[in-house]
Amino acid sequence: MKMSGWVVMLTGMALSQGALAKETIDFMFPAPVDGKLTTEMTRVIREYNQSQDQVEVRGIFTGGYDTTKMKAESAAKAGSPPALVIMSANFTVDLALKNEILPMDELFKFAPDKQSATDYLQKNFWPAVRQNAQVMGQTYAIPFHNSTPILYYNKEMFDKAGIDHPPRDWDELVADAKKLTDKDQGRWGIMIPSTNDDYGGWMLSALTHANGGDFNNAVYPGEVYYNSASTRGALQFWQNLVYRDEVMPAGVLNSKQIGAAFFSGKLGMAMLSTGALGYMRENSRDFTLEVAMMPAKERLAVIIGGASLVSFKGISEAQKEAAYRFLTYLVSPEVNGAWSRFTGYFAPRMAAYDTPEMKAYLEQDPRAAVALKQLQYAHPWYATYETVAVRKAIENQLASLLTDKSRKADDAARDAQQEADGLLKPYVDQTALKLP
Repeated sequence: MKMSGWVVMLTGMALSQGALAKETIDFMFPAPVDGKLTTEMTRVIREYNQSQDQVEVRGIFTGGYDTTKMKAESAAKAGSPPALVIMSANFTVDLALKNEILPMDELFKFAPDKQSATDYLQKNFWPAVRQNAQVMGQTYAIPFHNSTPILYYNKEMFDKAGIDHPPRDWDELVADAKKLTDKDQGRWGIMIPSTNDDYGGWMLSALTHANGGDFNNAVYPGEVYYNSASTRGALQFWQNLVYRDEVMPAGVLNSKQIGAAFFSGKLGMAMLSTGALGYMRENSRDFTLEVAMMPAKERLAVIIGGASLVSFKGISEAQKEAAYRFLTYLVSPEVNGAWSRFTGYFAPRMAAYDTPEMKAYLEQDPRAAVALKQLQYAHPWYATYETVAVRKAIENQLASLLTDKSRKADDAARDAQQEADGLLKPYVDQTALKLP
């Protein structure tokens, strides 16, 4: 993947903006899905550093999304705030409410055209990804890479089972999964990740929306709907796949287990992130990998995932300007498009799809366009006060349903709601109207 041409172009643009003394900034980045993302991001950083002499980016790999949040917060508390972080997009609200990150206008005041961060966001990024970048109408993040859940399937297994199209709804999903399952051969019809590192909550929220409901209040970060009919139904559907329909193994499943089963021909379908497309594509060499939109129940619906760029409070003015330069480099159509092609995430920068390289890529591999097709049915990622703890409240209950046949979905939903309400109470109390 050669980038030299547009690196020269972007370097020329940077030099034309005026001289800047070389400034070193810390840039934290995760590798939240399987694949060679860490190596590739290290290469992107190195190429940027070599392309100009005004900013030196020090890349710091931070593991998964949750650990990235913890490490960035720890660094800020220790007096070394990172100038830029690839942060899970649904953490923006919690970080902003706790006054830990800068409004993006603090960086965009260095824009040559004086364009505000909100204008930049509105004009350049897909509508579906904008809400997770804003808090109470103010822009605190710029999208970097985004995803939706999609359905991966083994075309040869489908053909052998007489299935001529991917499932369009939950009933078809169950019927197809039964045809694909052969427990004597150790083969399963469907697997869905259920870990409490956000994969389980993300998939559950997608199923809840497909079931016709909302997982949380999208505009007020103090309210979740774990004990609603639509969430209870999604929990019951997931448990049924294990114990009633017997098309998915019991227990908590992680993406590595699912990938291993899929690549070995022991799994017909998997619900995973589009961000895993590069990894899935690279390892599905012995059969035809296909992808499809997520099946509907009451409606077609998916949840936006992925990550945005945020900047922590406490950095100097020179670091803000350096962060602005590197941020706009990362989300330029050329760089953002190249990252999308490597990883499988869809590029949130709309103009990335106007580049000749992206047009050729989509023509060569139409599977990469499925996430874009789902954007018209996309909902923002759940984002609340104390997002991680509130999310784990439902993920831990989901795990109990998948490991204990006697556990009831209604009880799990009730207990998750009670725990989440307790975690949200400080923010609810802070925002509630009080009588004089």
